[in-house]
Amino acid sequence: MIEMLSDLPEGVTGIRVSGRLTAEDFIAIRPAVSTIFNAGREVRWVEVIDDFRGFGKGALREDVKLGLCTVLPRFRALRRTAIVADVDWLRRAMRVLAWMVPGEVAVFELHEIDSAARWAAGWT
Repeated sequence: MIEMLSDLPEGVTGIRVSGRLTAEDFIAIRPAVSTIFNAGREVRWVEVIDDFRGFGKGALREDVKLGLCTVLPRFRALRRTAIVADVDWLRRAMRVLAWMVPGEVAVFELHEIDSAARWAAGWT
């Protein structure tokens, strides 16, 4: 499941990813993500990955389409990206790959969601 987060500081957008992701999950968030990346403002992003169980049929394809068609054209709009995860290997991988993402990237543990949101907002 992918759900938009609601309790974030102004100017910060976020999603929570959990369970086994479906193609429909990515299709459902595409309009919101498109609006965020096409607004012409910098993007401050929090992604909480909680109990991730992989991709179901067609989900990876839809994830790539969302990235290539919606995010990539405005990729430079990313100002701060906070990754919050309960999986150690995923946190390590994000630290290694952070150089590929424009702007600043920080990785947090699940109990640090509030800190991640404040960091993304530029409060810390």
